[in-house]
Amino acid sequence: MKAVLPCRVSSKEQGDSGYSLPAQEKFLRGYAESRDIDVDKVFLISESASAKKQREEFDKMMAYVTKHDIKIIIIEKADRYTRNLKDSVNLYDWLDGDDERQLHSVKDSLVLHKNSRSQEKLNWDIRIVFAKNYIDNLSEEVKKGQKEKIAQGWLPTKPPLGYKTVGEKGHKIHVIDETKAPLVKKMFELYATGEHSILSLTDWVYKEGLRTDLGNKIAKSRIHEYLRYPFYIGINCWKDVEYPGNQEPLIEEPLFKAVQAMLTGKTTLKLTKHNFLFKGLIYCYECGGLITWETAKGHVYGHCNHYRNCSQTIWAKEPQVEEQLKKFFQSLEVKSQRLSEWIKKALKESHKDEISYHSTSVGEINKQHDMIKRRLDKLYDEKLDGKITEAFYQEKFKQYSAELTAVDKSINKHTNASLKYFELGINLYELSQNAVGIYSKALLDQKRMLMRLVFERLILNEGVLEVKYTKAFQILHDAVLATNSSKVEKVEQKTDKIFEPLKKPAVMGQTGTFSGGQPVWLPRRDSNAQP
Repeated sequence: MKAVLPCRVSSKEQGDSGYSLPAQEKFLRGYAESRDIDVDKVFLISESASAKKQREEFDKMMAYVTKHDIKIIIIEKADRYTRNLKDSVNLYDWLDGDDERQLHSVKDSLVLHKNSRSQEKLNWDIRIVFAKNYIDNLSEEVKKGQKEKIAQGWLPTKPPLGYKTVGEKGHKIHVIDETKAPLVKKMFELYATGEHSILSLTDWVYKEGLRTDLGNKIAKSRIHEYLRYPFYIGINCWKDVEYPGNQEPLIEEPLFKAVQAMLTGKTTLKLTKHNFLFKGLIYCYECGGLITWETAKGHVYGHCNHYRNCSQTIWAKEPQVEEQLKKFFQSLEVKSQRLSEWIKKALKESHKDEISYHSTSVGEINKQHDMIKRRLDKLYDEKLDGKITEAFYQEKFKQYSAELTAVDKSINKHTNASLKYFELGINLYELSQNAVGIYSKALLDQKRMLMRLVFERLILNEGVLEVKYTKAFQILHDAVLATNSSKVEKVEQKTDKIFEPLKKPAVMGQTGTFSGGQPVWLPRRDSNAQP
């Protein structure tokens, strides 16, 4: 008679200790040979197989033995065959279908068939019940471990692209993968510009060398999941519930929110064969619709698409519009070198006040942080001592964790704000003074990014370009208009100290506010002073 051999190793540890699938198969083949039973087929289920995969293999085996009229199934022991009562019932149905059918459980010294005694069937059933109980207990312990892991601020599963797992078993945590993290961050930044679709971003990721663990191309759907995954900003999502995480955020929250806006909004550009410089950036003055760009007779033209009632008729050449754009960049330049140096000095002096303010704020927030940490520690101790219920613990844990997350964000915000305040002011200013040169040397995508940074809206009115600056550059533009006037230049020549920074520093009051000092660009001088 012929037999099939189902082989399964339940854990990686069993495989590592020599209790592997090949070893199990060898053992069962030896048993079959000793009883002159021919082995028709071996069904292997690896230790990494999911429950669904195991179910598929079991069903496949039962279908095979029925179709090919196999009379014998040889297993090592009960828990190698099945660990649920449903499979046991199906086995009895199979055995009852033919007097010659048998199940050999080698290490249990048990052979079941249609006419087995009730004691033998009870022996089998008890083993299945114990196997099921083992699995149920194991599942319960796993769930408890996962619950505790998430409560400690760590995700109990594999981290997403850009992170890696470190530490010993039972104490593993997720840290930033220095090799992949920069590319993941760049992926978010590129998508936030609006210059990429998910498909083009997937191609970019592949070209940059990011792969799956098996070395394959990351699927488009997977890239979409990464862009939506709050794990990157320090939030763990488990069973559709968000928890504060202890992992170091890879993506800043403003960037993450910008990406979510692109994903859920209608701002994502559909990339076409012709990626024109001003595509999706310039609007019609009259009807407010986007200007359409197309190639005609070797030239690129922009015109209103007239989807709405509009009388605009001019087709503007792209190079002519670009020349007009450069003039708006030039209008941000300060003509006076002396005034240019003064603005830099003013930005540096204003930074001193920012440092003092943020230092005071961070001190107060740190006190809140320590207080919440003490509350969490006390809450955990009371849970271990059995002084509070699990429901109360979970409720207060979520409350304190949310408060701690908010405080941590405030600390990071204030810690970085001082430096960013200064860097932003200096960088925007330096950019404004070299915008034309930077723009002229930039690639097409870089030019588009620069336009988005400097201009809030670009408008075309019968071939004439009009602009609205973004807030920061509008303020700078207004200041440049004032400082570039002939009146200011004359005043500068006559008055050496009018633009000198104030010598008297700001003084902090008892309330933590500042008084007694004036910004550099607002000296305490009455322009209408009376004699």
